[in-house]
Amino acid sequence: MKTKYLPVIGMEIHVELKTKSKMFCSSKNGMGLEKEPNVNICPVCTGQPGTLPVPNQKAIEFVQMAGLALNCTLRKESKFDRKNYFYPDLPKGYQISQYDQPFCEKGWVNIDGKKIGITRIHLEEDTGKLIHPKGANYTLVDFNRAGVPLMELVTEPDIESGSEARLFCQKIQQIFRYLEIADADMEKGHMRCEVNISLYKEGENKLSGTKVEIKNINSFKFVEKSIDYEIKRQTEILEKGGKVIQETRGWDESKGETVSQRKKESAHDYRYFPEPDIPPFKFDDIYIENLKAKLPELPDAKKERLIKEYNLSKENAEVIVG
Repeated sequence: MKTKYLPVIGMEIHVELKTKSKMFCSSKNGMGLEKEPNVNICPVCTGQPGTLPVPNQKAIEFVQMAGLALNCTLRKESKFDRKNYFYPDLPKGYQISQYDQPFCEKGWVNIDGKKIGITRIHLEEDTGKLIHPKGANYTLVDFNRAGVPLMELVTEPDIESGSEARLFCQKIQQIFRYLEIADADMEKGHMRCEVNISLYKEGENKLSGTKVEIKNINSFKFVEKSIDYEIKRQTEILEKGGKVIQETRGWDESKGETVSQRKKESAHDYRYFPEPDIPPFKFDDIYIENLKAKLPELPDAKKERLIKEYNLSKENAEVIVG
C-alpha cells in the first residue's frame, strides 16, 4: 500500500492600492502602468539623500478596511520598519515595510463553509521595475512603480488544494473590489500571488515537510495549475525515496510546470529595525468604529440577503454578487 502524502499550502498575496499618490510622497500613483518610464517620480521615492517619507493616510485606512472586511483584529499600536536588502530596483537600499506590528492580524475568510486563516495584513512600498531590452547587454530601471502602496496578506497554512487556493484568491479580489481599495487585476500586476507548499505523510506532523515557494503567479488559473503540478512533483520524489529541496520556483506557462529559480537553504536576514523617520501610530476605538461605518455591504452578506429577500438560488445570487 502506498504512503499517502497530503499538501499543506499557505499564500502570500501582494496587492497595489489605488490611492491618488504614492505611499510616502506626493508623486502620482500610476500603478506602474505609465507609458513613459520615470515620469511619476520625485526625490523621496527615488531615495535621494536627505529626503523624508510622509505616510499616506488613505493607504493606511485602506489596509485597515481590508482587515475589517476579512475579520482581522486591528492593532491599536503599529509602526513601520526598514527591511534591508540590495536590489537594483530598490532605490534606497531598503524597503519601508512592517515587521512585528502589522496593521491587521488574525483574520479569516470563508470558502465554501471552510475558514482559511489570515495571519496578518501589512503595508509597505512597492519596488521599481527592471527592463531587459531584447538583444542588449544592459538593464534599465523604471522607478514609476517605486513607492506605490503595497498591501501584503499572509495566510495560515490552511489551504489543501489548487482549487481551494484559486477560490481563496478570487474571493480576496472580489472583497477588495467591493471595498474600492484596489483593482487587484492580476494580468496588470496589481495583484501578485506566491505559494508556499509542502507535503507530509498521513498521520505525521502537518508541518514536517520541506517547504517550496512558487513566486509571482499572475493568474488564478496558474495558481491552481502550479499547486497541482507541485503536489504531483513532490509526491513522485517522496515515493521514490528522494528528498524535496527547499527552494524558490517559478511557473513556466509554456511548459505547464514549475521550474527551479534558486535554492533557499535558510531565511534571508533582512535586519529589520523600526523606521526612524516615521513615528509609531496609535488608534483608538472611535477611529476603528468610524472605519467600520465606511464598510459597504460585502459579497457574503449580499449573497445571503439576495437569497433571503428574493428567494434566489445560491447559484443565481453568486452571479449577481460577482
